[in-house]
Amino acid sequence: MKHYSVLKSEALRYLNLKANGIYVDATLGYGGHSSEILEKIPEGMLYAFDQDQEAIQYSKERLEKIGTNFELIHCNFVHMKEELLQRGITKVDGILFDLGVSSPQIDDESRGFSFMREEKLDMRMDQTKDFDARELLLTYSYERLCEVFFRYGEESRSRQIAKKIVDTRKEKPIETTMELVSIIEDAVGANYFYKKHPERNIFQAIRIEVNQELLVLEKVLPDAISLLKKEGRICVITFHSLEDRITKNIFKQYASVDEMVKGLPEIPFEYQPVIQIVTKKPIVPGDEELKENRRSKSAKLRVIERIKEDEED
Repeated sequence: MKHYSVLKSEALRYLNLKANGIYVDATLGYGGHSSEILEKIPEGMLYAFDQDQEAIQYSKERLEKIGTNFELIHCNFVHMKEELLQRGITKVDGILFDLGVSSPQIDDESRGFSFMREEKLDMRMDQTKDFDARELLLTYSYERLCEVFFRYGEESRSRQIAKKIVDTRKEKPIETTMELVSIIEDAVGANYFYKKHPERNIFQAIRIEVNQELLVLEKVLPDAISLLKKEGRICVITFHSLEDRITKNIFKQYASVDEMVKGLPEIPFEYQPVIQIVTKKPIVPGDEELKENRRSKSAKLRVIERIKEDEED
């Protein structure tokens, strides 16, 4: 199965892998990052999360060729902290997030992620869940569709598109990706459609809402920071501005001194920053990677390191 792990060498370098460390791959996918991590931690342990059972099965076979010191966990990474705690793990040396949709998911015609082919609307990362893109388009009110398209797709013609969807579904449910693309074009007109490609924004917005991607990210990053040992690191690879903004803001919050005590000659322990930001500007793919994989164009890598123990010595 063809899969390209974006910013792989950069992410692995910034994780500062130790041979006996405990690491988490929050987004296993098809094992690109995990296989590299496993090779470098022969005395350590890798825990990897994914919602996609197919990805887990494929990666299990791939990782077993390298070692046995790993466990794959079939659930959303939002449950990372509680799942690790169940396994007796309270602290780890590093966590990697590679957000977004993997290439095999996009290319799989049964998954309904692509706006470039005729596919049944779906967009679920976890195929065991009931709620999918078709259900969203069938049940969301005009107002809620507007909100999703504008907030998660940053689409300026959200109202026109939402209205066209509501009008269309009165006649029959919207079943396929190309039906939706056609509705979007009708709503905005050919000139805007071919100039701005709003279908990209609308499909992104629906996918984010179906999988609750941004809410999950907002919850899991503080949990991930709390799991880090001192000098442990988190690497986050994002693929659009909404993910990157959330990541940047949460990292900034935990790396800052509270305004209340900023001017004091000595900052009390409980107000000291928990982390430091390692990458002042996000790392982006180089020319060679962009040539190999055009889907890496929007990728950004941000890295932090924990600098504070849980309790003062």
